Amino acid sequence: MDASICPIDAQFSGQISTLLGPPSLPQVQEYFEALVAERQCPGLRVKPDSEHGKGVYSDVDFQEGDLVLKDQMLAGAQHSSNKIDCLVCSFCFRFIGSIELQIGRKLYLEELGVSAVDECGSSNEMRCSSSSGKTRLPQDTIQSLMNGCLRLPCSENFPLPSVVPCVGGCEEAYYCSKTCAEADWDSFHSLLCTGHGSLSPNTEELLKFMKHANETNDIFILAAKVISFTILRYRKLKAANAVQQGKRDTSNPIFPLLLEAWKPVSMGFKRRWWDCIALPEDVDSCDEAEFRMQIKDLAFESLQLLKEAIYDEECAQLFSLDIYGHIIGMFELNNLDLVVASPVEDYFLYIDDLPPSQKKEAEKITKPFLDALGEDYSISCQGTAFFPLQSCMNHSCIPNAKAFKREEDRDGQATIVALRPILKDEEITISYIDEDLPYEERQELLADYGFRCKCPRCTEEGS
Repeated sequence: MDASICPIDAQFSGQISTLLGPPSLPQVQEYFEALVAERQCPGLRVKPDSEHGKGVYSDVDFQEGDLVLKDQMLAGAQHSSNKIDCLVCSFCFRFIGSIELQIGRKLYLEELGVSAVDECGSSNEMRCSSSSGKTRLPQDTIQSLMNGCLRLPCSENFPLPSVVPCVGGCEEAYYCSKTCAEADWDSFHSLLCTGHGSLSPNTEELLKFMKHANETNDIFILAAKVISFTILRYRKLKAANAVQQGKRDTSNPIFPLLLEAWKPVSMGFKRRWWDCIALPEDVDSCDEAEFRMQIKDLAFESLQLLKEAIYDEECAQLFSLDIYGHIIGMFELNNLDLVVASPVEDYFLYIDDLPPSQKKEAEKITKPFLDALGEDYSISCQGTAFFPLQSCMNHSCIPNAKAFKREEDRDGQATIVALRPILKDEEITISYIDEDLPYEERQELLADYGFRCKCPRCTEEGS
């Protein structure tokens, strides 16, 4: 496919430029004031900044270790390759089911030879469990663990939410509660569901899109979620507007409603994916132009598959390559790793810490399962997400805050804690990279984010 030719980009060039243009300072101020209030973060404020675009500042004093922010993601997704290891809620990313189900399901899928389970229930990449050096268990034992007939000692101390199926009847998305299932359906999943209740006009094409994403780059799934999110917001705004006017066919122009639906996405810093993606170490600089064109072509291929699956004529602008590239670039530049610690790891650590006599009895049952899991027993839920408030935090090589999951943080929200005392009116900064690296290496890595760091440490070390 020729990515240089995208009819939608040409047809709606003016409106696409408007969608991708930076929001006004009053719009930024109004949006983030409302978001801070919604997130119940009275100690923070987002301030537009002429040098950095935006920054997050403290309205109170924070002490070292204080929780600065818990930020709910705008959109996020578990990595496809991680789905064999962790069964989590598709909306909030809590682990679900039971310790037994988590262990049994992983062993069952490994026994089948599945190394990556995509959102369509298909699989790619095969691995042979017999060559992994792990202990193999009888299938009936694994089945007993999965269906609840076999209970592990002390597992009742690690209760998990029951598994709630997808509203649309697909077998790819599962949830920790009816609330999460309905929230995901209303915000994203109703257009991306492959079940009988899907709002997608073509679930077969949706399956092709998902397969392509899982075989190439699952960041495309995140981009699809953003487009689905915007389309569904647009439809709600249009319906509400029609009701307000007392008729079903609103006479209001379509584009202003689409612009309003796009507003949460418009607040994120963006560049085209193929322009901002870091050049891999195995690609020579003389081949950079060709590499970036290949990335652009790959994005166009993905977009065409998504367009066949969920295209909405009233939201046609969202299916432009320029919009798609900027959405993916937003994740590339602003993403925070989505990580949720595994309760299976906590369970085996608990067993290991039991008094000797209890531990000996418990391990008669648990040790074969731990041996079968091998070193993979502690794998956490891993993915990528965009967090609206966290994304406004600027970088420093001497940050005063960091992303850190506390013991009680068991979902996919971003958690930011203070590294040292932070005074009222001080900017809250985090590090985008490993700040322990030498000066030149730090600057090289930060160049991928589009800037050269001028924090006090870099100013001193670079002089």
